[in-house]
Amino acid sequence: MNGISIRLIQKSEELPEMVCDNFFHSTDFFLIAEKTPGYAPLMAVAEDRNGKVHAHLLALICRHGRLFPPYLYTHGRVYGEGEYAPGEDRELLFSMMLKAVTQKFNHKLCLYIEFSDISNKMFAYRHFRQNGYFPIPWQEIHNSLHSLPPEKRISEKALSKIETAEKHGVYTRETENEKELGAFYKLLRSYFRFKTRRSIPHRKMFSMLNSEGDSKTFVTIYKNKIIGGCVCLYSGKNAYMWYLASKRKTYIHLSPASITVWAAIKYAYTHGYEHIYFLDAGLPFRNNPFREFILSFGGKPVSKYRWFRLPVPYINRFLSWCYNDK
Repeated sequence: MNGISIRLIQKSEELPEMVCDNFFHSTDFFLIAEKTPGYAPLMAVAEDRNGKVHAHLLALICRHGRLFPPYLYTHGRVYGEGEYAPGEDRELLFSMMLKAVTQKFNHKLCLYIEFSDISNKMFAYRHFRQNGYFPIPWQEIHNSLHSLPPEKRISEKALSKIETAEKHGVYTRETENEKELGAFYKLLRSYFRFKTRRSIPHRKMFSMLNSEGDSKTFVTIYKNKIIGGCVCLYSGKNAYMWYLASKRKTYIHLSPASITVWAAIKYAYTHGYEHIYFLDAGLPFRNNPFREFILSFGGKPVSKYRWFRLPVPYINRFLSWCYNDK
């Protein structure tokens, strides 16, 4: 695009003034990620010769340590396709930012790169392919909150489980202090310990998100013990369930995950949010218990793509060939 170039920014003091309506691409999230151990934010800014910002996209470089190979690695992560000024050619600007951040991810030796939560399944398909990405079909689920109350959408079976748990004294509320947040964080780490694809940010990120008002951490309590909880982000008119964890096997008769999700949905509804999105409903396998669990609350399944890229050329080419479904 004539006169527009991409600038990659890694320090918050270099960020220009931008209109940020999407939290996942906001200066607020950049500042939080910048202060989070193990995270390095990268803002791609499309600007003209006069310094006017036409689009921007926030990418994250995440460092991880494991008890098994690969012991230490980084990966690149992007939620969505960025933000754009009105009337801009979104795909063209995105292709420019995509190329720039991909080169930076490669320079940082990321083990893999992942783009998720793209608004339209076919958005920038050609540009992703040209930059060496391959798509994996992914199931995304969201609940509409603006037309009917949640009670009109939830299944009878799910509602019965919640009522049973409540009769036994189980309840869900927001965390009230750092001690409760720490207890939930310990549960979250334990829950995802062997789920290698899901990485958990440092606890400091959750503390900052809560204090800035961009997030709520809910905990489910039974006999003064935290047996479940979730982290929700809020952006514009939408709520996003980012992480969900519970002691579902220990307290299977109390359905801690069900009452946790229900509390998050009710909170979003009563505070005027139009949708709640579940950010990791998972691969669209025929047998997917977590997807069916989320759908029991009245959600709508949407088939989309997640885009991945690996640094090893022959492996990436093979996977790209495997997923060449167009």
